Amino acid sequence: MRTLRETSIVFRRQLRIALRNPAWVIIGLLQPILYLSLFGPLLVPLAGTFGADNAYALFVPGLLVQLGLFGALFAGFGLVAEWRAGVIEAERVTPASRGALLFGRVLLNAVQLLVQAIVLVLLSFLFGLQASAAGIVFGIVLTVLLGAACACASNAIGLLTKSEDVLAPLLNSIALPVLLLSGILLPITQPTWLKTLADVVPTKHVVDAIRAVFTGTFDSTVWWGSFWAVLVFAVAAAWGTRVFRRENA
Repeated sequence: MRTLRETSIVFRRQLRIALRNPAWVIIGLLQPILYLSLFGPLLVPLAGTFGADNAYALFVPGLLVQLGLFGALFAGFGLVAEWRAGVIEAERVTPASRGALLFGRVLLNAVQLLVQAIVLVLLSFLFGLQASAAGIVFGIVLTVLLGAACACASNAIGLLTKSEDVLAPLLNSIALPVLLLSGILLPITQPTWLKTLADVVPTKHVVDAIRAVFTGTFDSTVWWGSFWAVLVFAVAAAWGTRVFRRENA
């Protein structure tokens, strides 16, 4: 109970800061909206090639995962700024749980991502998205879970590096290959070597799961993607908590 209360306190502080400057929420939405506007119409004729009745049910799940990755993976920059301003040092002298210092921040990232995901899906209906209501809810939940995992990892890396000059290229070197191998635009089916390589990337299975639920299908693909989303979050949360405890000891 104490940890939940302390997490709430950290979250409310982070929320007040975010509400003073909501630009990052808008900026985080711009790239997926551009993809939706510019690439979506080009993919409509290709939907049947991948066995989809609706192109946007194939395309929007990838954009959600992209939003989760880029919307939360760069959360560590805010932490570095707080460390430089002395905020982290001030928190070290409080009796607050070190896990609460992390999860209060991650909760804000999750809420921001939830809002962005809802806006993106609503805009997608204007372009012609047809998807199961239950599938949309389930897909957004997986997106937020993946984003929370990325936020945990990003905050941990930010606390370890304490430098934007190190953090930026490091995160880009992680995000770009993961993004390309996740099949966000279209499912990866060929060549065989690329499909095999993509299969070892957890986010690829999350994208496949969200695509499946958008069409109203709840099969092994969905449970496999859900498993990876939960596992990635559990590992990232455990690692992030460990880093916060060590760095704030």
